This record gives sequence, C-alpha cells and structure tokens, in this order.
Amino acid sequence: MRILFRGMVLLASAGMMLGVAAWGQAATAEKQPPTSFDVALTYDATQANNVPGKNFWMQGGSVQMHAQFWRGLGVVADVSGMHTASVSGSGVGLDMVTATFGPRYTWSLRPHHMQLFGQALVGEANGLHSVFPGVDAATDNANNVALQVGGGMNMPFSRHFAVRAFEASWLRTSLPNGATNVQNNLRLGAGIVFRR
Repeated sequence: MRILFRGMVLLASAGMMLGVAAWGQAATAEKQPPTSFDVALTYDATQANNVPGKNFWMQGGSVQMHAQFWRGLGVVADVSGMHTASVSGSGVGLDMVTATFGPRYTWSLRPHHMQLFGQALVGEANGLHSVFPGVDAATDNANNVALQVGGGMNMPFSRHFAVRAFEASWLRTSLPNGATNVQNNLRLGAGIVFRR
C-alpha cells in the first residue's frame, strides 16, 4: 500500500512538471535564439547541519555557467565555495567546495523580461579544514556525492546583463559526521548574470 501511494505521488508530480513545462513553452516567445550562454556570479548563504538538529550558517559564493540550446532546455555547471569559522558553536571551522552539473529549464515570461528556472544537479562536495570522523581516525578533509535541486529568477537589466534576483536550492551532501553521514542544506543566493 505504501509503495502504491509513493508511485501515485511520483506519477502525479511528473504530470504536474510536464504541465508546467508545457505552460512555459506557451509563454515563451516564438522566435528564440538557437543557443545562448550566460555566466552568473552569486553571493550565497547556506543553512547547513553537521548532525540532525544542529544547524549553522555558511557564507560564500558561486560561479554558474549555463548554455541553453533548445526551447528553454539547457545544461548548467555550478562551482561554489562556502565557509564558516565555527560549526554549531564548536569552534571547529569548515570550508566546503561543491562542483555540480546537470539540466536546467528556463521559462521566459516575455522576450527580454523575467526568466524563471529550475534545475537538478549532481556532482561532488569537498569538505576542507575541519574534522571528519573516520573508521581508523579523524581527517581534516573529505569528499562525497552532492545533489542540488532548486531554481531562481533572473531580471534582465540590459541585453548582456541581468540580476539574479534570487536562487534557492536544497543541497544534499554525504560527508562523514559520525552519525547519519547526510547533510540537508538550504542554499540561498543572489548576484549578477553576464549573457551572450
């Protein structure tokens, strides 16, 4: 019964996503350039946790390279770096670098106006200058898989520049923490976009 319910929820979610994609295509202008390329520089703040129930904030930035090649569909690469001087008030710092890649869908509500996007990225998270428990001993760095799902909004300023008004993502990392080895992070960002 539980599996059937999950299947129905997944099927309904997929149907809603297809409906939203179709609506986005109807709202997109008839003439689109065959390809477009942009680079975004953003300031990011991330609410992170090292173990469930213990949250802390990290700050940093990211660079995203995005190529759109067919009716709003494109690919994006995201490299971000985050830092905190004290994880959950412990006095132990943490630097984290993530490199993720995946598809992005962009809805242009009108030509040269606001753009909404959604993306699902996968890659690697690298934790540095901290304490990561291990089987034999603790280490000061670790790496594992990163999954990032989210979206945002770009507001065009001119033909070659836009403002990333906001971006919000769920970032899941799997760095060793002595408990579940899973971190669920909320990443928020804003910045500027250079477009070609």
